[in-house]
Amino acid sequence: MKIVRTPFLILLLMASISCQPKNKSDKQEVAQTEESDTQMAGKMSEEQLQKYETAYFASGCFWCVEAIFESVKGVKEVYSGYSGGAEKNPTYEEVSYGRTNHAEAVEVFYDPDVISFTQLVQVFFGSHDPTTLNRQGPDRGAQYRSIAFYKNDKEKKIILDYMDKLRSENVYGDRAIVTEVTPFEKFYKAEAYHQDYEKRNPNNSYIRNVSIPRLNRFKENFKSYLKEDAH
Repeated sequence: MKIVRTPFLILLLMASISCQPKNKSDKQEVAQTEESDTQMAGKMSEEQLQKYETAYFASGCFWCVEAIFESVKGVKEVYSGYSGGAEKNPTYEEVSYGRTNHAEAVEVFYDPDVISFTQLVQVFFGSHDPTTLNRQGPDRGAQYRSIAFYKNDKEKKIILDYMDKLRSENVYGDRAIVTEVTPFEKFYKAEAYHQDYEKRNPNNSYIRNVSIPRLNRFKENFKSYLKEDAH
């Protein structure tokens, strides 16, 4: 199993740069710039995706996490969304302001003949810091917590075994892994303008200063896992 031994996510910026809108006007500004995106532009159809397996993870801002998993070979599609809470049909404003128990999460469609669930778990742990409680980089709050979701006992065992391996090899020193290992219940797709956000908004300050550097660090550590066009 592939293990990254150094803490992956380093604070690069002042806390003023984050995935979370600082006030309602900021949220409205983002929505207005993307209001024409009424469809999931460039996404595969549900019919096309039916033949693939799914996996669900939360590890900070979904703009970052979506881009990371989309760079992995065998991954056919990734959606940004919300999971881990009980509230139905949550919105970005509700989740990002901590008004629900949901976390920003991703839905990963993958070909198990190319990439295994075990390898996706390795990608998950290798692309964020699982020792920071309710926080990733400049993003703070339970909506940015680390969660590995499982759909059956086999997936649960894979996650727990890999966490034990990380601990036994002292990857994080005396820092405890705080990742939640949670049975998957429901995933709600985020609003259309969040899908492929990093790809479509390369000049956004958060994307330039947090998301792209995080993606590049992942690529440096997982070169053998990348799609040909992601190198």
